[in-house]
Amino acid sequence: MNETALTVLIADDETPARNRLRELLSDIPHIQMVGEAKNGKEVLDLAQQLQPQVLLLDIRMPEMDGIEAAQHAQKLQTPPAIIFTTAFDGYAVQAFEMSAVDYLLKPIRQERLAAALSKARALLPAQLAALKPLQHRRSHFSINERGRVLLVPVSDVIYLRAELKYITVRTREREYLIEDSLVSLEHELSDTFLRLHRNCLVAQDSIAGYEKRESNGEPGWHAVLRDIPETIAVSRRQYHVLRELSSR
Repeated sequence: MNETALTVLIADDETPARNRLRELLSDIPHIQMVGEAKNGKEVLDLAQQLQPQVLLLDIRMPEMDGIEAAQHAQKLQTPPAIIFTTAFDGYAVQAFEMSAVDYLLKPIRQERLAAALSKARALLPAQLAALKPLQHRRSHFSINERGRVLLVPVSDVIYLRAELKYITVRTREREYLIEDSLVSLEHELSDTFLRLHRNCLVAQDSIAGYEKRESNGEPGWHAVLRDIPETIAVSRRQYHVLRELSSR
């Protein structure tokens, strides 16, 4: 391997697209493709193993799209530069151009690919935030732990609880900590999570039922959760949630 070669990892769910990128990269001097993935989750797993300098990410992929993968990649110890690839999408192109984020339109031309690689750089937080509207609902939470990024499926999460500057992410097996806003999580995940307390969102599928319990000498409703012994107090301000559920 040439010591000055730029290492590249590609992600696209379509085999012909990956083959095309592989061929184009092989003809560009000082570029080494180190791996390929079919979705964003695979590319994150490979990025931790291979530590590429550049990720070439298709936007629309199953399981985890390119926008979400780029967000998680920023938590790696050495965040790679990001270049997105996409079939023509006027809305996406406008978002990329307004955010000064580099992108490649399919079918990708070798000259354009070489030019993008020559100036590839890591994305700034503001650039990622501007691309958020392009992202499908997130599929995973990313957690920094002992020098690695762990991906926790949203479908495994029982509740999200705000505590000081962190959010506790509770699954059946254990707890994780992330830095995020409970308000933004509520907005994003409102189709599957209920706010039962000012500091807690609970996955609807994880609620086994409700029962009255005494807490700090005060009686009140608590959500009984599947798979874990904890219960979540329902604040009086959220009692309307119980009424709405009982009326269905």
